[in-house]
Parts: sequence; structure tokens; C-alpha cells
Amino acid sequence: MPIPAHSTAPFAPNAFPADRFMLNCRGRSLDCRPGREDGPGVQVMGILNVTPDSFSDGGEFLAVEDAVSRAAEMLSEGASIIDVGGESTRPGAEPVPPEDEMDRVLPVVEALTDEFPDALLSIDTYKPEVARAALDAGAHILNDVTGLRHDPAMAEVAAAADAPLILMHSKGAPGDLTAPREYADVTAEVRDALAQSIEAAEAAGVDSIVIDPGFGFGKSHAENRRLINEIDELLTLDRPLLMGVSRKSTIGATLGSPDNPAPVEDRLFGSLGATAVGVIRGASIVRTHDVAATTEMLTVLNSTLHA
Repeated sequence: MPIPAHSTAPFAPNAFPADRFMLNCRGRSLDCRPGREDGPGVQVMGILNVTPDSFSDGGEFLAVEDAVSRAAEMLSEGASIIDVGGESTRPGAEPVPPEDEMDRVLPVVEALTDEFPDALLSIDTYKPEVARAALDAGAHILNDVTGLRHDPAMAEVAAAADAPLILMHSKGAPGDLTAPREYADVTAEVRDALAQSIEAAEAAGVDSIVIDPGFGFGKSHAENRRLINEIDELLTLDRPLLMGVSRKSTIGATLGSPDNPAPVEDRLFGSLGATAVGVIRGASIVRTHDVAATTEMLTVLNSTLHA
């Protein structure tokens, strides 16, 4: 479906095919059509890192009770999805063995399933064995930061469980995903790579697919900003788009400079500004550390766009 380049007007939800933008989350529906008028107008995904070394909140939620408390807070603030991750993708982070990753995430997924049976849970992993175990423990969505490049069997796991699959654009191997890469036309190349990931997922039988341009993964600050401004061009893939810019280095460099970026704790307002542009361009899922502030900003943005 053609999307007007650089649209600044709200999209019409009925312009998007329901079979692709209404996700089937293991029997539960999630409306990811751009232009929804209710609430913030997009789905907000709260980040729950159960890692010792994530760039923003590493080590804060390793204990199950701390993770459950944080999830409760984000759900009360407006998150519709909690994204649980057991391996950091920050620059320099080492890959984690599947057994260690499962030791981190499975107790949290099980506890969240018991405590919040109505919450949608996503598992941030590229390992099929971790994904399968998390789905068995109660997760609903798979989030693969390699876009099936690391292990195409992730698609088979998603298809077997009737779970949505988030396909993020990145290059390189786990542990090296944030290394600088060369692009002649970043938006076109990201779009083409995501199209290949979609094709592989569809061939494996995955019905509900979400695309993620991979902001901050091997792109320069200028390329990240361009991708945000050209999200509508990626919507020609006819799939819901997730954006995750929360507190990332491009926000810090833009607020400060590449050599002297704003510290992570001072990147909230910059993250909200970039998010607003992305949603206006058509993003329908926003992944964030700061659920309350993001939800409030999106609610006002949405009500203004539809005034």
C-alpha cells in the first residue's frame, strides 16, 4: 500500500490491512494500525532488562521481585506490552549462553504471567531455545534483534506458537551489532533487508510480523535521524513498525555532541521528541524505558493530531 512520503497528518486506521496490522498474540488481538484515535494512539512497550550490563538499567531488575515491581509500575503507566530481555545489546556486550539467558528470563516471565495474566509479554532474544522456553512459560511475542539472520529457526518457533515476530534490522553477529556499517542509502537498504526478513518469516508460516528499523544498531547519528524521519517509507512493507530510540546514543549526541553526549539519565526529552516524529510518520509500537512520560506525550500528540 503506498504511503505518502513524510506525512504529517494522522493516518486512517482503515487504510491498513487488518490481517497484517491487527496482531494475533497467541489468541489475543493487538491493534497496531497507525492513526488510532484512542488513548496514546500507539502501543507502548515497556523495557524490562533482567541483565547486569544493559546501557541504561543494567543490574536494576535482576531479582524477580524487582522485575515484577517494575513491570507493575510500567503497566500502571500505560504499557500494553512488557519486553523482557536477558542479554544486553549495548556496545561491547558479550553474547550470553542460552542456559544463562533462560536462567535470567524464565523466572521473570513465569512470575509476570502469574501476577499479570492480562499483560502481553514479549521476549527479546535471537535464540530459538530461549524463545521456545519463554513461550512455554507464558510469553506472547518474540523480538529478534537479528531479523532471523542469526538463526532462521526463530521463525519456526513463532509459527508453531502462533506468536507475533518482531524483525529488527541489524548487521553483523551478536556482540557486534552496534559496530559502524556503511550505507549508500540507509532507508532503502534497511527496507530491502527487512523485506527479506519478512519473506523468510512468511515462508516459515509466521502470520503476525512487526518490523523494527534498528535505530542505533550500526547506523550513524545522521542515519538514525534520517530513518526516524522516513519511517513512512518503511510502511510500504505493509507491516506494523516498532521504534526504539529510548535514551540511545544518537539522542545523547544530538543533545550534546558526539564527543560529549548528554548522559543517559538526561535523554528523556530528546527521546520523546524523536518518538513524536516517528509516530507522526507512522510508527505504531514504541519501545521505551520511560513509560509514563512517553504515554503522556503520546496521548497529547494523538488528541492534537485528531482535533
